[in-house]
Amino acid sequence: MAKRPITDDPKKPVSKRKTPAKPAVKKTVAKKTASKSTARKVSKKKSKPAKNRPWTRSLVIFLLKFSLAFSAIFVLYGMYLDSKIQARFSGPIWKTPAQIYARSLELTPGMFLPHQKLVEELELLNYLKVGKPRTAGQFSVSKTKIELLRRSFTYLDGVEPNQALFLTFADNRLVSIRDQQTGKYLNSVNLDPMLLDTLQAPNQEDRILVELQNYPQLLIDTLLLVEDRNFYHHSGVSPVAIVRAAFANMNAGRTVQGGSTLTQQLVKNFFLTRQRSLWRKFNEAYMAILINYRLSKDAVLSGYLNEVYLGQNYSDGVYGFGLASYFYFGRPVPELSIDQMAFLVAVVKGPSFYDPWRYPERALERRDMIIRLLSKNGKISTAEYRAAIARPLGIIPRGHMSVSKAPAFLSLLRRELKTTFGDALYDQSGLKIFTSLDPLAQRAAETAITESLPRLEKARKITGLETAVVVTDRQYGRVTALVGGRNTQYAGFNRALDASRSIGSVVKPAIYLTAFEQGYDLNSPLVDKPLRLNNQYGNNWQPKNYDRKFRGEVPLYQALMQSLNVPTVNLGMAVGVDNVIESLKRLGINKVDNHYPSMLLGALNMSPFQVSQMYQTIATAGEYHKLTALVAVVDEDGDLVYQQSLKGKRRFARKDIDLTIYNMTLVAKQGTARRLSWQFPGINFAGKTGSTDKLRDSWFVGLDNRDVVTVWVGRDDNKTSTLTGSSGALTVFGDYMKLRSADSLVVN
Repeated sequence: MAKRPITDDPKKPVSKRKTPAKPAVKKTVAKKTASKSTARKVSKKKSKPAKNRPWTRSLVIFLLKFSLAFSAIFVLYGMYLDSKIQARFSGPIWKTPAQIYARSLELTPGMFLPHQKLVEELELLNYLKVGKPRTAGQFSVSKTKIELLRRSFTYLDGVEPNQALFLTFADNRLVSIRDQQTGKYLNSVNLDPMLLDTLQAPNQEDRILVELQNYPQLLIDTLLLVEDRNFYHHSGVSPVAIVRAAFANMNAGRTVQGGSTLTQQLVKNFFLTRQRSLWRKFNEAYMAILINYRLSKDAVLSGYLNEVYLGQNYSDGVYGFGLASYFYFGRPVPELSIDQMAFLVAVVKGPSFYDPWRYPERALERRDMIIRLLSKNGKISTAEYRAAIARPLGIIPRGHMSVSKAPAFLSLLRRELKTTFGDALYDQSGLKIFTSLDPLAQRAAETAITESLPRLEKARKITGLETAVVVTDRQYGRVTALVGGRNTQYAGFNRALDASRSIGSVVKPAIYLTAFEQGYDLNSPLVDKPLRLNNQYGNNWQPKNYDRKFRGEVPLYQALMQSLNVPTVNLGMAVGVDNVIESLKRLGINKVDNHYPSMLLGALNMSPFQVSQMYQTIATAGEYHKLTALVAVVDEDGDLVYQQSLKGKRRFARKDIDLTIYNMTLVAKQGTARRLSWQFPGINFAGKTGSTDKLRDSWFVGLDNRDVVTVWVGRDDNKTSTLTGSSGALTVFGDYMKLRSADSLVVN
């Protein structure tokens, strides 16, 4: 039977025979395989987060720990910086140098004081002459009156307040002093003393502290306008200023503007170096924020005003506006004018770059820029702007806190301070040292030297003359002026103190004073005949008179008046050389080396200062007062630490001194200094000229009722000066007295 063919017809019955399972198995396996593959993929996808989770967690933990550690370090470092800040600001911030002042001029009704001399004094004190005084440090003047607003100052009895005074004059005298506030007439009043210098220990910064309330508001406004406009609104660091400075510097292609606030600058000055680095800037910003938290804005501003570096006084820096005001203008900071305030703010940017002595045009340009800025921002009026910008810089000489530096006088003062206080003086802060320097006398001495020496050299056709001048007040032995050489502002070799020269005939008053003590009088006869003696070298010595003549016999007064050598030697031998030496010691000369007759004609070496000490005892009627430049010292609390004793020690009888001084007046009237009688008619002087062997040294010591003036003229190389006492030193003395405008000075 034939087999039925297999057909695909659905109507046809399907064979009951099972189809092979193999393909189905394959499909199932494939599905399973696909399923497993998919499961693996899914499994792999699911397992990835499980494998990455430990790394992420570690990173997060690491960052968290790092942040905590950094925060801890940041906080701890901040605490360290804060401790430095607290240590600096917990006590006195600065140890300020001592301030050295000239004498304070005491005004009393009836005193001799020409109207013009008080004007000169006020100008030396940098008082401003105006039409009508309105603030301290100003004065107005008419023919017979002076109206002034005296500055406040610390003196021996404490603080002297600002005072409005009205003074009247007549016949070269001060007639009356009236307090304009109370209307009362005063018996006396002191003017503020001139600041001469500051005295700081080695490595101590030089500054004068000024309280914030004593700074002119315009100075503060100018500083903030130029250096930190948002000072009262930022937290020590100003992001706005940093961004503004960055843009300005990028536009200029160089650094033209800084982004540091005053607080940051204060931090840099107090705690950091000037090294430029990111670490320093970080410290600067961090500490600025801490200081802003610790201190008030006013405290920060006060610190900055007293700390900022504003110039260089040779080897010493000038710190703070208080000192800078004196350094550049010779006046206290409250009295600065608009242009002066603008200049001080100008040099904040770069004291060396804007040094007015080296680069005056550059300094003036920046000052004027700041004045324009003040006008643009409405800080000053148009009239004030025009007046301020028209003024010159008006800078005083470098290193002068006042008109004159007086280096020789300050050298004497430092020696005296060293002897009196030792190094302990430098351990105290804020001392005020009051000296005896008279600014008018000092200026007169300096001017006399500057004018007379060239004139002497021209007349004598010589060069190389040097000089020294010592001026003391006749009453108490206070040194009122001291010049150590021809270059009056030179701080080197001080001839007034250290030049040991033969004194010649200026020794003679000691001989005559000894004679008066032994009973001689003005008419006692003295032998004037040739004599022969042995000198200190054992050689034959035959003294002669300057004119080489012998008069046989002369009265004692004539021998001193004409400075005759032979009668003087005879007198000295009669009273005893040892007695003359003893008189010299009582006069104040501690050591006399020459005990031979030649010392009777001045074969002794002394400095001008020692000669002045000798004559001081004569001038004070036989009372010894040790010459001094130091009057008083006051500490920063206003307490008196030291004061000169005004009590002298009597060493000679008044009657013997009177005879000696009278004989010295004859020297000025009829003797070797008689030119004074026609140079100053109606004025009585006492004095003594002196010349030495081969005219190497020219001396004159003159007395009036106010001063003792000692003048030496000679050469450093000890060659002849060709000058006698009357042709050399007396010339300098005369020029000094003309400048001092002496009144009818009667020697007592």
